[in-house]
Amino acid sequence: MTTSASADGAVKHILVVGGGTAGWLTACHLAKALNCKEHTAVQVTLVESPDIPTIGVGEGTVPAIRQSLQYLGISETDLIRHCDATFKQSIRFIDWMAPTAGKTHYYHHVFDYPERQDFKLTPYWLLSQRQQSYADTLGIQSRICDLGLAPKLITQPEYDGVTNYAYHLDAAKFAALLTRHGTNVLGVHHIKANVKQVETSADGAIAAIDTDTSGKLTADLYVDCSGFQALLIGQALGVKFISKNDVLFCDSAIAVQVPYTDPSAPIASSTLATAQSAGWIWDIGLPTRRGVGYVYSSKYCSSAEAETALRAYIGKGADALSYRQIPMHVGYREHFWQKNCVAIGLSQGFVEPLEATGLLVYDACARMLADTLPAHSQQFGLAAARFNQHVRSAWGNVIDFIKLHYCLSDRQDSAFWRDNRDENTIPLSLQHKLAQWRCQVPSAYDFPGRFDIFHVDNYLYVLYGMHFDTDISMLRHRLVQHERASQLVASNQQYLKQALQVLLPHRQLIERIKQYGLSAI
Repeated sequence: MTTSASADGAVKHILVVGGGTAGWLTACHLAKALNCKEHTAVQVTLVESPDIPTIGVGEGTVPAIRQSLQYLGISETDLIRHCDATFKQSIRFIDWMAPTAGKTHYYHHVFDYPERQDFKLTPYWLLSQRQQSYADTLGIQSRICDLGLAPKLITQPEYDGVTNYAYHLDAAKFAALLTRHGTNVLGVHHIKANVKQVETSADGAIAAIDTDTSGKLTADLYVDCSGFQALLIGQALGVKFISKNDVLFCDSAIAVQVPYTDPSAPIASSTLATAQSAGWIWDIGLPTRRGVGYVYSSKYCSSAEAETALRAYIGKGADALSYRQIPMHVGYREHFWQKNCVAIGLSQGFVEPLEATGLLVYDACARMLADTLPAHSQQFGLAAARFNQHVRSAWGNVIDFIKLHYCLSDRQDSAFWRDNRDENTIPLSLQHKLAQWRCQVPSAYDFPGRFDIFHVDNYLYVLYGMHFDTDISMLRHRLVQHERASQLVASNQQYLKQALQVLLPHRQLIERIKQYGLSAI
């Protein structure tokens, strides 16, 4: 199969270089948006090497993936059956704060966002005795997670739930599902070939992709999903990579798959994120195994020390497992759309897998590109300027949010944690927010960008889960609806009782969905 660019400058063919989750999500979004009745059909082709495996650091998603999967027409039942998917309702952060009175500290960043309602409960919680955690006070999901329950009923429609949720899944199987759906349903052309050379034109644009088995491939727009290699945006076009390891120290990971010793063991519906002396360990429950890994800074910890710590975390049986070292390039490109090339995925940027930021950003970028792609290449300059502005802002937002988790910690046990609180490592944008929030509750107005990746709700759970001190005593006279606040807390407790009567244990629901499908009983 050969591909070609249009002679008149009209965008009629897009070539995605690289597969994996980022590549196939991008191809699916483009094919869905551009091959519908409202548009002149645009051919979307994806070329990927048959020799390069999916990298996959972590196997977590965020709730936005549900909207994308539903939009693309992928069945939730199929996702659970074919991708070893389970439900994810929160990230449970363990030991990110020093123990209090010998008691281990933990908190949840849950996916329910009750503060989006008209009445704001946070100020009243701040003025209270805080006998309950912030997440427990505002909603029911943290308790659902702690009890190991699923977020929905089998009789509910696909993608609906009692609580908000995302997924844990097998990254390779997810890419395979996207491949089947993209090619069989959305009409993506699939080429398996290795890229030998990327040819550029006199004006610095991509001219052709030379492959080993399919010859030269040309297109009107090229999307670089070639991972850390960045074959197009980095190697061919020379767009600089901006490192952010002076802000986010973790630059390495060691990953392992841990089988269950008991096939009927409960499956956590939270990503467990347990702090260590030089980073943190993720623990993700799938139906037949756990995905576990240590994200660490090579400045503060050697690979041997990291593996020793991970083995200690796993415990019995750790010596029989196979461990994989993964280097991580933390930062992003100076530009994400250059000439006729757009970078999405690891070629665009990456920060450590805390909060599942990678897939979130890549999915959002793919959807934005598909929804705003010009009809003619003459308009690429304006489109690129807008795309670059939005994506640069998004990565800044992501880096601020990830750094928040580290700079709020009061751990004193290692230089890693102490150095993370050094003001010189905290972006000014985050410093200004924290200074403001010392005397004012975070507001949606602090996050005005539509393309902001994390919003006020996400910050609230982390800030107050980590004992951030907002002094609103001067605003006490404005808070006059204490009875309504008490009623809302009581209503949450009643809702929790009702949910506990109907929600199944997580593993039990997953097994029933695999057997019967959703909305089938």
